[in-house]
Parts: sequence; structure tokens; C-alpha cells
Amino acid sequence: MDDFTKFRISNEIIDALTILGYDEPTRIQERVIPIALSGRDIVGKSQTGSGKTAAFAIPLCELARWEENAPEALVLEPTRELTVQVKQEIYHIGRKKRLKVPDVFGGFPIDKQIQTLKQKSHIVVGTPGRVMDHVRRESLDLSHIKTVVIDEADLMLDMGFIDEVREILSHIPEKRTLMLFSATIGKELEKLIQEYLHNPAFIEIEEMEEAKADIKQEVYETENEEKYGLFLKLLIRENPESCMIFCGTREMVNVLCRKLRKDGVKCGMIHGEIDQQDRIRTIEGFREGRFRYLIATDVVARGIDFDNLSHVFNYDFPTGKETYVHRIGRTGRNGNAGTAISLLTDEDKKMKQMIEEYVGYALPMEIFLEEQAGDAQQFWNRQKEKVVLKKRKGAGFHKTITRLSVGGGKKSKMRAVDIVGTICSIPDITAEDIGAIDVRDSLTYVEILNGKGKRVCEALQEKTIKGKLRKVRETRNNL
Repeated sequence: MDDFTKFRISNEIIDALTILGYDEPTRIQERVIPIALSGRDIVGKSQTGSGKTAAFAIPLCELARWEENAPEALVLEPTRELTVQVKQEIYHIGRKKRLKVPDVFGGFPIDKQIQTLKQKSHIVVGTPGRVMDHVRRESLDLSHIKTVVIDEADLMLDMGFIDEVREILSHIPEKRTLMLFSATIGKELEKLIQEYLHNPAFIEIEEMEEAKADIKQEVYETENEEKYGLFLKLLIRENPESCMIFCGTREMVNVLCRKLRKDGVKCGMIHGEIDQQDRIRTIEGFREGRFRYLIATDVVARGIDFDNLSHVFNYDFPTGKETYVHRIGRTGRNGNAGTAISLLTDEDKKMKQMIEEYVGYALPMEIFLEEQAGDAQQFWNRQKEKVVLKKRKGAGFHKTITRLSVGGGKKSKMRAVDIVGTICSIPDITAEDIGAIDVRDSLTYVEILNGKGKRVCEALQEKTIKGKLRKVRETRNNL
């Protein structure tokens, strides 16, 4: 068996994975899932795009017990963008089990997060600073946590969060499972592993040979003053369906984005000085295909996963050998071919040699020839094409799950049990047809499963909930 049924996980999880398009486990999923289900500590070393998130999300969702009110699992992420991404992945995988997956991070009103955490929660995803903030406010109870995941641990260390991670672990029961995932493991992380993990299974997925096989790599030498002109010619020649463009600094991201937009190229940008909500909107816009090119710095883009990137451009040559592998590994995934193009100035040549020693092969030097410039008109026509939005991840759930909004919430003393009681009084509807319920101040959201949403919505037009007829309608079926 090459599918997920060999792990003997529940039908609800298998159904969700099928809807999400997970046909067979990746190498890291093959190795992590059975060990995580057994309750053993794990150290996982792998690059972005290896399927790592699902590797820990599937066991977390399988082990979660719906009837529990306090969270039993905690996932720590170094950035807000990763928190949102990982929360969505876990939420979709656990959706048919009706799991509640709150996310907590800075730059977002803490009062709203407190209200969410007061409700039933199963798996909490958050940045260390905001998690610790909730612990101090006693709005997050860690006393029932059975599993902790420290994701992107090397980036967590780089960003100075390890002390907060240690403080969080001091609030977790001693009898728990700890999983740590990282692209690289240095001495500091080794100390953390020795201190907090008990007889962990070490799982390393080596991606370097695959990267060499699936990704066409090209390096072009240039002077700084000619760099943008050469880059634009290469971009026009390649005419990528979608690509990431990496710059070394926030300032360069701003400059390059401004130049491209001025020249009529649709693009977006993310870096650490951009407002949090704007960064999340830009990432979602790129995923939906609202623009084809995303310009980013390494730290902000680290770990964020995008499907089917045809190209990666190193506008600024990477300043670390592992960074080169991280960047180019974003294309050429899942059996698809990819292209990674790097611009090299004189000051980058020493780093190129270091990268070649690290990967074990020479990076191919190319010369741009005007006769190979490609069809410029085709490139500019593509910039003017009407945007056709891509389906969001989890869109497959919409066929069987309907999200309803019900007038009334905490202010009118609405409780989840009131909703469940009324819906279960509808003929042929049982508690198994009711998904996640989210009671807010003046509105309540409830998911109806198994394709029964329209029937429930129609029946609730004439049924009272907590003694009153409520306004009930279908609403957007997303997070």
C-alpha cells in the first residue's frame, strides 16, 4: 500500500487527505507519521516542500480527542505567516473530525484571540512571544498538552526565540511528546535536543541530489549597474507562470518591486517592515494567482510553501551556502521541472565557490545572448491577461461542507449545545452531520457536513433556537 491507509488512521482523516489531494506519503511522512503515532520524540531534518507540515499534522489530528475542551497539542512557529499557513493545513486535515485549531500571533488584537481560546480548542498554533503572552494572562491553558511541535527550529534560534521556547516548555507537563523540525541542526539546537527530548528518533531527508536532478540551474555574471536590465531580459525570456525573486535586503525588495511595477510587470513583495495583515494578503494573493511574481527576503519567506513555482530568481546572490539550497528548492517539486537563475557580481564569487563545495557540483555559468531573448510580446501580453483565480487549498471540502451563520452569539447567551440541539431535531440530521461551531459575540458559525447544508439551512428558517427565530444563511466556506 502506497497510500495513507497503511498508517491505520481514522476514516475522517483519510477522507480529508483525499479531498486535499494527498495521494501518497512523501518520504518524510513515511518516516514521521508511524513514530509520531507511537508517542516517541522526533528530530526531523528536511527542507521546505518535503511535506513536513502534514507529517506532524496528520498524527496531531489523529490523536486529538474531540470531546476534550482544553488543547492537547501545541505547535510553535517562528513567524506569523508560517503560523497562518500551518494552522490552515492542520485545520483542513482535522476538519472532518471537527477539530478547533486557533492561531495566536502578534500584530493581531489579543482580545479576539482570548475569546477564541475560551472556546473548545484542540490544537493551538502560535509564535512563541504571543503564546507566552497568553500563558501569562492565563488565557491559554497548557496543563493538558500531550504533544509539542517546534517547527523551523533553526529559524526560531536565528530570530532569538529560544529563551521563550524554553519558558513555554517549562509550563508543559513532563510526560509529553516533543517533535522538533529544522532545515539545519547546529550546536545550539543540539543542546536544546539533549536537554528536552528523550531518546528521539532522528529522521533526515536529504534533498540535495533531488534538487540537482529536477532543477535547471543557471548563473549569469553582471555588473551592479547592468543588473536590473539583465534581470528583466531574463524574466521576459523565461516568461514564468509563477516565480519567487529573492533579494538580500528589504530596501532592495522595495527598489526592485517599484522598478518592475513602473515597467508594467505585476508583482508583489514581502519583507519584515511591511504591515502584518498586508503580508498575509500578499501571500494569499500570490497563492490565488492575482500576480505571478513575488519578491521577498529570505527570513520572511522562509518556510512559506507555494505550489507549482516554475522559477526561482536570485536577484541578489545568496549570502549563505544553505540559503542557496533553500531558495532553489522551492521549484522543481513533486516531479515537476524547475528553473533557478542567479545573478552574480564580483563580490559574490567567493560565495559561489563555497556553494559549489557544499552541493558537490559546479554551478553552470551562462552568457545571455540577444538572439535567445524570447518573445517579448508574449511576455507583455501575459501581464495584461485577465486574472483567473486558482482554487484555495481546501476548496474540495465545499462540495460536502456548508458553513452557516446564525444570528446570535455570546451576547444573547448562545451556546454550542443550543445549536446542536436544534439542528439534531431536523429529520435525518444527527450530531455526525455537525462540524465545527464558532460562537462569537453576536454571530455563531456552524459547519454542516455530508452535503446536508442546504437542507439544514432551509429547516432553520422555521425553527427557533433558544426560543427565537434566528437569521440563518450560507456564508463563505473558508477560515
